[in-house]
Amino acid sequence: MQKILIDSGPLIALFDADDKHHKKAVNFVRENKLPLVTTLASITETLHLLDFNRNAQIDFLDWISKGAVEVHNIEVPAFNRLRDLTIKYKDLPMDFADACLVYLAEELNITRIATIDRDFTIYRIKNKKKFELALS
Repeated sequence: MQKILIDSGPLIALFDADDKHHKKAVNFVRENKLPLVTTLASITETLHLLDFNRNAQIDFLDWISKGAVEVHNIEVPAFNRLRDLTIKYKDLPMDFADACLVYLAEELNITRIATIDRDFTIYRIKNKKKFELALS
C-alpha cells in the first residue's frame, strides 16, 4: 500500500489556526486517503514548535495516539546514513528531522511527502529519486 511521509510543517499548521498553512494542512488531512508516516524526530519538532499553546500540544498528542500517523523509529545503525545525509546537504542545512524523513523514505520506498519545506525539492532519495510533494 502506498503511504505518504509527513513533515513537521503541516503537522504544526494543522494544530495552529494562526499558521498561514493551516487551511491547506486541514484540507490535505481531510482529503488524503493514504496512511501518513513520520518519525519521532518530526513529532518532537512539532511539539517543540507548538510550545506556545499547551492545548495544541495535547490535541496533537491525542490525534497521534488515535493512529492518525504511523510513527517509525530510527535505530542506531541508521545514524551513519543520517550523518552522510547531513554532510551532503550541509549547505541548506538539513536538520535532523529532515534527515530522518529522507532515511525513512529510502527504507520504506516512499517518494511522496506532505511538507511546506522547499528543501524537499532538493533532497534526493537513494538512486537520485526526487520527492513528490503531496501538499502544495
